[in-house]
Amino acid sequence: MKKQYDFSQGKRGAVIEAPRGASRVTIRLDDDVLEWFRRQVDDAGGGSYQDLINRALRVYIERSELPGGDHGRA
Repeated sequence: MKKQYDFSQGKRGAVIEAPRGASRVTIRLDDDVLEWFRRQVDDAGGGSYQDLINRALRVYIERSELPGGDHGRA
């Protein structure tokens, strides 16, 4: 490493703060599931696969809460 680098003001951890109302989590997903979401974002011309996963989960929750929905059962 070069001596001219000064990390004295550096911070450990996440560089980007999570927006208010959102939490940073670590989650394991199957490779094919993650690749599907990434491919959807690429095919759409860009965006965030994490946002897409969040929206998919939100739709699942909303549909599960409808009368006659599966109420969260897989």
